[in-house]
Amino acid sequence: MNRETYEMTLLFDYYGDLLTDKQKELFDLHYNEDLSLSEIAEHLGISRQGVRDGVMRSEDILKEIEQKLGFVKRHMGLKEVLDGLVSDINQIKELNTNYEIHSLLDDLRIKIENLD
Repeated sequence: MNRETYEMTLLFDYYGDLLTDKQKELFDLHYNEDLSLSEIAEHLGISRQGVRDGVMRSEDILKEIEQKLGFVKRHMGLKEVLDGLVSDINQIKELNTNYEIHSLLDDLRIKIENLD
């Protein structure tokens, strides 16, 4: 999955319910089902241009909502911090042979990973 597709599906996961049913359907078929615009047009009995316009409009709406709310940006920032913490925990474990500390670090790592 390329980066743009990943970002769009993440935006859809957060804000998809704010789209109309038709926009959701077009977006889902294009991004989640990986159908081409022509395939969607044939499937729904509408023009390829109509599909393109609907998908583009959905993308614009999702991007605009993200610009205003920023939930995905915050999510990605938190994920980066949490991944860094897990990496730090693993480094501490490598440097320390105390098994009680290892157990505490394992518990902490599990809690962090469960935040995702």
